[in-house]
Amino acid sequence: MFDRRLITHYDWILLLQVALVAAIGIVNLYSATAAWSGPATPIYLKQMSWFGLGLGIILLICLFDYRHLADLGYPFYGVALLMLLAVLAIGRTTMGATRWLSIGGVGLQPSEVMKVAIIVVLARYFSERATPLGFALKELWRPGLLLIAPVLLVMKQPDLGTALLLLAIGGTMALFAGIRRGTLTILGLAGIVAAWGGWFLLHDYQRRRIYTFLNPESDPLKSGYHIIQSKIAVGSGGWFGQGFRQGTQAQLSFLPERHTDFAFSVFAEEWGFTGCLVVLTLYLLIVLWGLYIARRASDRFGMYLALGVTAMLFWHIVVNLGMVIGLLPVVGVPLPLFSYGGTSMITTMTGVGLLLNVSMRRFMF
Repeated sequence: MFDRRLITHYDWILLLQVALVAAIGIVNLYSATAAWSGPATPIYLKQMSWFGLGLGIILLICLFDYRHLADLGYPFYGVALLMLLAVLAIGRTTMGATRWLSIGGVGLQPSEVMKVAIIVVLARYFSERATPLGFALKELWRPGLLLIAPVLLVMKQPDLGTALLLLAIGGTMALFAGIRRGTLTILGLAGIVAAWGGWFLLHDYQRRRIYTFLNPESDPLKSGYHIIQSKIAVGSGGWFGQGFRQGTQAQLSFLPERHTDFAFSVFAEEWGFTGCLVVLTLYLLIVLWGLYIARRASDRFGMYLALGVTAMLFWHIVVNLGMVIGLLPVVGVPLPLFSYGGTSMITTMTGVGLLLNVSMRRFMF
């Protein structure tokens, strides 16, 4: 029998916030790619299609109780891990990176699937173990192994940005679960040592990105070109922007990747500080609402599930915005609901669907 409370408790506020950001992103993509010509379907129409598909996925996710995901957590994680292994064996190589699988003629990026899988499996693990004093080091080896395995496989592709995001998502969930102070100190020192050792494992282009982040003017026509043009675009927007489709960096094609990684740079140039403040406020509301959903969840699994999705959205936003204004190295992380990309949109909408699922079932015990 259908429970009418599922409709009356549906979180329309979160859905409206997501729709507003996606709508602004689609309009921005129209402006960013307006000068492109050709027989192919315009980018902004493709993004609309992906968003529509995402809404359908949200509907499907909301039809079943999220608690069933706890039983599917480890099988889902296992399938995602096998897909990452398949990428290394038979994946499609594009621009020197092997990150995609072709399934029925459709490209799939398993690292995006792993973001959701790691959230579900860690939510189950932490929900089943209550530690008033926090987790000790010996109690973290299992979630650590669950996290490190996909991180290493993603770095092998290579995709440093996604690997760091997986670490950030898992680390955030572990911090909310509680870690003893001594354990946190040991992990912090281990992280510093790992970062130093990991420097020698990076590819040359990844090292150049870090060098460019520290001094982009050292190579303004090659490795530093992206970030220099992005900062020019953001800075030239001023308080109120240059106007819709009036930004020089985007419209004159100075800004590369203006429909993906640097979509926000286009928006900042055209709408200025005022427009950016509106979008950032919407993102802040989505993150705070996600934490609010986690706080109101009716069980521990729902709480950690909501926390994991919120962490995924938060770190995507922080890393992308840090990239476009030069505060972080360029690592190819899209801005949720804003940058063009079918896989990114589907992953984000899947996360939103999980948040809505937890929210609308908060009264069920």
